[in-house]
Amino acid sequence: MSKTRSSDASVEQRRREILDHVIEAGEVRIDDLAARFRVSLMTMHRDLDDLAERRLLRKLRGKVEAYPALTMETASRFTLHQGEREALAGAAIRQVEPGQTVFVDDSTTLFPLVERLSGVEGLTVVTNSLQAARLLGEGVEIVVAGGRYHPEYDSCSGPDVLALLERTRADIAFVSVSAVAVGRLFHPVRDYAELKKAVLRFANRNVLVIDHAKFGRTATYAHGTVADYDLLITSDATPTEEIEAALNAGTAVEMVEHVEEGQPYDS
Repeated sequence: MSKTRSSDASVEQRRREILDHVIEAGEVRIDDLAARFRVSLMTMHRDLDDLAERRLLRKLRGKVEAYPALTMETASRFTLHQGEREALAGAAIRQVEPGQTVFVDDSTTLFPLVERLSGVEGLTVVTNSLQAARLLGEGVEIVVAGGRYHPEYDSCSGPDVLALLERTRADIAFVSVSAVAVGRLFHPVRDYAELKKAVLRFANRNVLVIDHAKFGRTATYAHGTVADYDLLITSDATPTEEIEAALNAGTAVEMVEHVEEGQPYDS
């Protein structure tokens, strides 16, 4: 393992430990964190900025706090498989053409894709995610679908979001999901399940982007099947039966190479 790769892995490990400590404590002073982890205040701010950008905690004046709904289990789902998600984003961005209207939902799996959208000329991006809107750079027209705000997701849902979607037409929509089981898609929150279902009606092409860890799981609310989508982008670590279910349903499948945790992905 190269020095750079090892260094990247150790930084990510420290950030996970910082996150675990903040979740356990609820609220921690930033200078106390720097002392606890034996790093400079500047390094600690860099770590916290990274975690805040991933919606894992909130930075306040001189302190940091975890989102009330965030547990260690859910936090691990945000931080794991980042290399794989970068690979998925590299495949997804090739589906986008200059001048298109693109929808992206609030799934953290899509954030690496969102960061790449700024490199495509003349895009209009529609999203219900405030974090996605922040990640987009200059040159992109941003339409935020506002509605009932959920701070734990930093995004909006509900009838106001659905009403905006009904008045909009996207060339392509990118959606990720919380769980997939034999082709059926699930989300733990009803409003978000309804939103993902509604997106299908307002986009010319619908693309699912899912890391391998989401397969073989269920959640409370079903919101359709893989067959509803034109393309599934996932990794070669996804169970074979799930790939076969998608292909048998008539959905095209593109697989990227699975990237082990801690290994950077070169797009």
